[in-house]
Amino acid sequence: MGPNTLYVESMTDNAPHTYDASPHSHGTGGADSFGTSSGDTADFGYRTVPKSEKKTLVRGVFDSVASRYDVMNDLMSLGVHRVWKRIFNAELGPQPGLKLLDLAGGTGDITFGWLAGGGGPAIMTDINASMLSVGRDRAIARGYVSDLTFCVVDAEQIPLPDRSVDRVTIAFGLRNCTDKMAVLREARRVLRPGGRFLCLEFSHVQVAALAPIYDAWSFKVLPLLGEKIAKDRDSYQYLAESIRTFPDQETLADMFRDAGFSHVRYQSLSGGIAAIHSGWRV
Repeated sequence: MGPNTLYVESMTDNAPHTYDASPHSHGTGGADSFGTSSGDTADFGYRTVPKSEKKTLVRGVFDSVASRYDVMNDLMSLGVHRVWKRIFNAELGPQPGLKLLDLAGGTGDITFGWLAGGGGPAIMTDINASMLSVGRDRAIARGYVSDLTFCVVDAEQIPLPDRSVDRVTIAFGLRNCTDKMAVLREARRVLRPGGRFLCLEFSHVQVAALAPIYDAWSFKVLPLLGEKIAKDRDSYQYLAESIRTFPDQETLADMFRDAGFSHVRYQSLSGGIAAIHSGWRV
């Protein structure tokens, strides 16, 4: 397979398929407007790296942590990520007649919440095959063997037709993307009119008293947990840094509007540690 080909496995027939993942002329944008991607460089935590190298570096992080990803999520957030995802899935409003595209789907929490809530067919995607493999195993264990397709997908170049899905989600994945505006524009492109895009992501703390505690947890405890549990301190150091370089709530809302979304709004969670942003394609 060439560099613009992706492997897709449908759980309904186990038949392999390929799709052309070449960039859409109308689907990708320029550098991120908030300064994390400028010219030929991009942020990788607090490091500035060649833009062409960021995806490889991010893949390396998630190849390393895939097998321990869910355990680490519980430890890092003290289980609160599960509450955030329940709120997110309730906001998503699963319905049988709607089709979901889950970008950066990781090990499957958002997709599984959609299906458990009565949502229609789902396409669970991730740029990282190791993460997607863990998600597929979890799906089989939970009995999600119909109406679910797995695809290795770069969220900046979605290999789906225009106006082909009703909901697009990305949870804790947008900050790892090189060209975040491209992701937003691609999400809008594949949505049908009346469709909605929702993003759950770490954000900026809005409670002053919480900030020093959160900083100490992020930069001292998380890397130590990564070292002891996942055997990878550097990846969790990157995690803490990537959160700090991600745009704040208002900036991300403006990016949604710049990408063409309407009725944009956001909800801060746990004092701003995380936030849900949403926008509609009208």
